[in-house]
Amino acid sequence: MSGRGFGKTECGAQWTRSLAESGQYGSIALIGQTASAVREVMVERVLSIAPRWAMPVYEASRARMRWPNGCVALCYSADQPERLRGPQHAAAWIDELASFRRADDVWSTLLLGLRVGADPRICITTTPKPTRLIRDLVSREQKPQRPEGDVVITRGASRENAANLAPGFLSELASRYAGTRIGRQELEGELLEDVPGALWSHELIEATRVEVAPADLERIVIGVDPAGSTEEGADETGIIAVARGRDGHAYTIADYSGRFTPIEWARVAVRAFHTLRADKIAVERNYGGDMALANIAAVDPAVPVKAITSSRGKVLRAEPVASIFEQGRAHLVGELSELEDQMSSFTADWNRARDGSPDRVDAMVFALTELMLGEPLGGFIKPDALLAPVEKGSATRAPIEMPTTVRGIFAIAAGGVGPEPDALGVVYFSY
Repeated sequence: MSGRGFGKTECGAQWTRSLAESGQYGSIALIGQTASAVREVMVERVLSIAPRWAMPVYEASRARMRWPNGCVALCYSADQPERLRGPQHAAAWIDELASFRRADDVWSTLLLGLRVGADPRICITTTPKPTRLIRDLVSREQKPQRPEGDVVITRGASRENAANLAPGFLSELASRYAGTRIGRQELEGELLEDVPGALWSHELIEATRVEVAPADLERIVIGVDPAGSTEEGADETGIIAVARGRDGHAYTIADYSGRFTPIEWARVAVRAFHTLRADKIAVERNYGGDMALANIAAVDPAVPVKAITSSRGKVLRAEPVASIFEQGRAHLVGELSELEDQMSSFTADWNRARDGSPDRVDAMVFALTELMLGEPLGGFIKPDALLAPVEKGSATRAPIEMPTTVRGIFAIAAGGVGPEPDALGVVYFSY
C-alpha cells in the first residue's frame, strides 16, 4: 500500500514469479481493473522479469500464462467478477484493488475459489483509498499487539524509489500535490479517513460513481469559479462540466480546472463548451464584477453565459447539491481525483483562511445547481395551461376557476422563469 511510482507492480510481479517457480502453487489468479490492464501491466511485467530457464508462455486466446513446471496463472478483469466463479486457485495477485468498481463482488467470489493447496494467499498492490474493503483489510493487520491478524501491510512513499523513476516525475507530482490530502494519498501512500463533518464522504463518492455517462444526455453546463488573483500561489480556477441525463440524474463528466490568467481560463471554458456541445456556461461574477462575462465574450461572444452572484455562503450553496448525491441522483464519472479531494474535505465549518478555496467544488456546485435546482420539480408550463378553453362566441380565454378547498387549503404559486419570458414555474401546495 504505497504512493505512485513506489514499485507496487514490480513487487506483485516478483511475488507471482517466486510462487510460480517454487512449484508449490499450481494455479494463480491475476486480477486487474480491466482485461487490458491485466495484460499490459501485470502479464507484461511478469514476462519481463522471468529468467530464461523459467520463462512462462502467455496464451492470449486463453488469457493465461503457463510455466515450464506446469504452474498456470489465469487472467481476470475486475469488471467481470462472475468469471471467478468456478475456477480454483492456490494464490492470487490483485492490482489496484482500491479502484475496482465491483471490489466486494471480486473479493467474495475469489475467496470462494481460493482453496487449493496448504497455504492459499493473496498479494494486493494498490494506491490506498478509503473504500470499505480496504478499511476492513487494514483493520485486520497483523501487529505485535494483534498477532491473530491475517493481513501484513508494506507501506511506502513515492520518493523512496526516486533512483528508478524518470527525472522530473517526483518534482512534477510534488508541485501539483504537495501539502494536499490527495498528495498524502498518491505520494505518501497514506490511507485517508473521512474528514469529520465533510459534506461528501469517500463512501458516498464511491457509491455514486459510474464508469461512463449515459448516451442520452439532455443538457450540459460548464461551471466556472474564477480565481481572485493571478499571482503565483493563487487559487486555481475551477472549471467543471456536468450533464443531466434523461433519467433525471446529474453526471460530473470532466474537470478542466487549473491556474490560468483570466483570458486563459475563458479559452479553456469555451473550448470545453464547444467540445462537449454544452448548453451554457455558469460563471461566478463576484470577483471582478462583469469581468468574467467580458472574458468569455472576448473569446466567443456567441456562447450563452449565466452570471451567478453568490449571495449565500459556499456551504449553503453546496448542501443542496450534496443532498442530490445522497439521494443517488448525482454521480462522478470515472476518477476525478482533485475534485474528489476537495469534496471529501469540504466541511460544514469551512473556513477560507484555514482550508483554502474549494474552487473545483464551487464550479461543480454552480453547474449542478443550474441543471438540477434551477427548475421546479414539475418542470415548466405555459400560461395558457392555466386558462379555460375558449367558449363559443368568446374572443378571450378566462382563467380556470380554482377550487377554494380541497380537504382544507389548496393554492398555486406561480413565478416567471427564464429563458422564455412566457414560461411559468408552478408549485402546488395542499393541506
